[in-house]
Amino acid sequence: MNTAHYHLPGLFEFYELYRIFLPLFREHREYFYDWCDIGSIYGAPADCIWGGGRVGFGDNDPRDVLALTQEYGISARLTFSNSLLQEEHLSDINCTRLCALFHEAGGNGVIVHSDLLLEYLKRNYPNLYFVSSTTKVLTDFQEFADEVSREDFRYVVPDFRLNRAFDKLNTLTNARKDKVEFLCNECCWFGCTDRKKCYENVIRKNLGEDCEDHHCAAPGGNEGYRFSKAMTNPGFIGVQEIQEHYLPMGFSNFKIEGRGLGSALILEFLLYYMTKPEYQIHVREAIYLDSMLDLF
Repeated sequence: MNTAHYHLPGLFEFYELYRIFLPLFREHREYFYDWCDIGSIYGAPADCIWGGGRVGFGDNDPRDVLALTQEYGISARLTFSNSLLQEEHLSDINCTRLCALFHEAGGNGVIVHSDLLLEYLKRNYPNLYFVSSTTKVLTDFQEFADEVSREDFRYVVPDFRLNRAFDKLNTLTNARKDKVEFLCNECCWFGCTDRKKCYENVIRKNLGEDCEDHHCAAPGGNEGYRFSKAMTNPGFIGVQEIQEHYLPMGFSNFKIEGRGLGSALILEFLLYYMTKPEYQIHVREAIYLDSMLDLF
């Protein structure tokens, strides 16, 4: 069986959680499924105008964040999926310094939406690899397949509503399947037509624009994220589906969302997707008993 590579949220946002979890994952590998590993951790610190998708937060030193991922041999990804960037934004000192740091370390990537930013990064930071962001909301399969065919991208994240288009997905070559990174645990209403507007609202705030919050009109949109609700989503990909459908079909990359959530929920994702049920209490205790971590 292929290995499932999880791409986890909160590189900066949940640095303290990963500082505890990653040693557990290395030292007690028996706690975790042997058919999965950590492909990358993604995120962005606060006040990154290149950011998108969700508002980043976290004020840890980027050198400490990068050192943690390097210690455990995990790729670090900067989430720079702002779709509204202009030429004047490309000289932002905070974002360019982050790219230079991650570029020099090697093996790291950037999640992008803007082709303007993509071309800039390709010219200036050739050691970085690139991921096509789910904020493009690629719901049309042919548009998604065309994106997968682009040599610019090592991975492409389709909209979660393509997750179960198995007949079409299975037409991809093995090389193309290796580039597909499914978003597993989306809570958004399956029939949502405002997804791009929601992302754009976050993007405008990252750019410093004075704009009202996006108000979700979807059924249950005022409830916030609930993992139990995500599990009932028609696009949800659970552990059993990964083992029984996606891995045998040749797909091996799975993205877990959650940068804008609390660390307690991220822990639940780590337990559900990676931890054997009989050992979940051991992982919980190790996390809960660390007095330096504020789970909520």
